[in-house]
Amino acid sequence: METVVLSVGGMTCQHCVRAVEEAVRRIGGVALVRVDLASGRVEIEGDGLDTGLLLAAVREEGYEAVIAA
Repeated sequence: METVVLSVGGMTCQHCVRAVEEAVRRIGGVALVRVDLASGRVEIEGDGLDTGLLLAAVREEGYEAVIAA
């Protein structure tokens, strides 16, 4: 199992959290998604995670997303 952490901008409420969670869960290999609204961090665990697909899924929901440093 691997972990990818994204830094997501533009989330302001629980609706945003749910939208990001649902978008990420649709990507193959995702087992667990944890979103921290206050920090804007999204931690994703799974197998064979494709960071490009994860970033695209979040961006398609209208949020800014980059791999967290």
